[in-house]
Amino acid sequence: MLDRRSFSIGLGMAAAAALSAGALISVTANAAAAAEVGKPAPSFSVVDATGKVRSLAEFRGRTVVLEWTNRDCPYVEKHYGGGAMQRLQSDAARDGVVWLSIISSAPGKQGYLPPSQALAHAARVGATPAAILIDASGAMGRAYGARTTPHMYVIDDQGTLVYAGAIDDRKSTSPADIAKANNYVAGALADVKAGRPVALPTSTPYGCSIKY
Repeated sequence: MLDRRSFSIGLGMAAAAALSAGALISVTANAAAAAEVGKPAPSFSVVDATGKVRSLAEFRGRTVVLEWTNRDCPYVEKHYGGGAMQRLQSDAARDGVVWLSIISSAPGKQGYLPPSQALAHAARVGATPAAILIDASGAMGRAYGARTTPHMYVIDDQGTLVYAGAIDDRKSTSPADIAKANNYVAGALADVKAGRPVALPTSTPYGCSIKY
């Protein structure tokens, strides 16, 4: 168990409704603070866009990337428009990394997508995450302290959060900057793969604010 304090959303009929809507089921997190690098990542159980409950415990023993996303955010479009995010996802998958994209926009707000539309959009842009989590309540995002899209996290095979922050060091919406950027997520994954400490474990995220 990663933490003793937890909260649950969706009991009885509400839980059934959450399952059908792709909403968050439960999160375990420190109620006083967001996720902290070097400590166990907050546990979660969230329904993905296919209707399957996905949990951090399911991926124990594997490296996990969490990517907060919003298709309407120009910073997200920067990384998807030219295929950079998709290549990073594919490279990670080849190394056995589990990539989870999370939509924490509330229904009716910018970036929210119901499950079927989330899947359709991913197919349209060629995104290949292992799952798309629909965090409509925003509880998972808040547990991790996710503030922007993109906001990136890397969890090692022991369930420890080893990176949190920006995707790279180019705080712009220009695709031309990607080739010149130092990609922090790629660097963190390379360090984890090599069995060494992540050289840059934290950075300041940039992008659009998450529309909780």
